[in-house]
Amino acid sequence: MPEAQLDRFLFKIIVEYAPQQVEIEVLRRYHHGFDARNLQNVQLQPVITPQVLAECQREIAAIQVEDGILKYITDIAQESRKSLDLVLGGSPRASIALLLTSKAFAAMNGRSYVSPDDVKHLVRPVYRHRILLKPEAEIEGLNADTAMGRIMARVEVPR
Repeated sequence: MPEAQLDRFLFKIIVEYAPQQVEIEVLRRYHHGFDARNLQNVQLQPVITPQVLAECQREIAAIQVEDGILKYITDIAQESRKSLDLVLGGSPRASIALLLTSKAFAAMNGRSYVSPDDVKHLVRPVYRHRILLKPEAEIEGLNADTAMGRIMARVEVPR
């Protein structure tokens, strides 16, 4: 996909292959007639109601974010744009994604405010599909996560 389309995804999560026994079970189910177009047969149950989801969204919107955290988020984006390891740094959409996910993470951890640790925790999954490494950085063995680690080491953490 073009970078402009990848940037619309919130996270890039690395999912490992399932263990062989799980893969065997998948094959067994297909062999015995599993049809992904007929999910009623697998008895899926909702895990959240629309009302609870709306309440979660209201709680996340109410999470406090100090100006120091906003500066930290934009400092990360600015540093990614100056990085000698990258052809393409984070866009304003990366900053927005980092802000929103940090607010959600704070709420999930029972806090009413975003901490620098929330931001640090989410930088890699938010940025890994939004930056483009220079070929020489890849030859050096860098990937998006290690490049973001280098960038984070140069950005001052708010106190």
